[in-house]
Amino acid sequence: MDDRFNTIAGWVLFAGIVALGSSIVAGELFHGERPEKMGYPIEGVVLEGEGEAEAEKPIAFYLASADPAKGQSAFNKCTACHNAAPGGANQIGPNLHAIMGAPLAAKPGFAYSDALKSKGGTWTWGAMSAWLKSPKVFADGTKMNFPGMSNPQDRANLLAWLNTQRSNLPLPP
Repeated sequence: MDDRFNTIAGWVLFAGIVALGSSIVAGELFHGERPEKMGYPIEGVVLEGEGEAEAEKPIAFYLASADPAKGQSAFNKCTACHNAAPGGANQIGPNLHAIMGAPLAAKPGFAYSDALKSKGGTWTWGAMSAWLKSPKVFADGTKMNFPGMSNPQDRANLLAWLNTQRSNLPLPP
């Protein structure tokens, strides 16, 4: 072999060693630790769940435009566990006929959870709305396995329909 090949191979080997050595030195000099929060903030962008969310209006606001017919169709989801027939039997959940304005956990013949029994009070518009929004938040420890209704207009429609089932609770102002 001739000397040119050895010279070229030597320079390539030398360049590789220099590159490897400089990358090790640069890594030691400029090493950075992982930031606590990844990414860069962009002004004017609000992430979901951050910032001030619009507060939900009281249920009375939604009741002003509530449609009992839509509430009856919303009640179809509830029929798996409840009925609203006059004198109807309790199912997995209690009969909801004339429930609005009635005392909490007081329908005869149904075994309510201690969490709901301890709440006390009556099924007012606000109480029923809070219950339908999240039963677990309203009465922590309840036996009702329902995730809740997040849409306040759907809750208002359902409340308006429940009120037509011989409750006749006056609408809030």
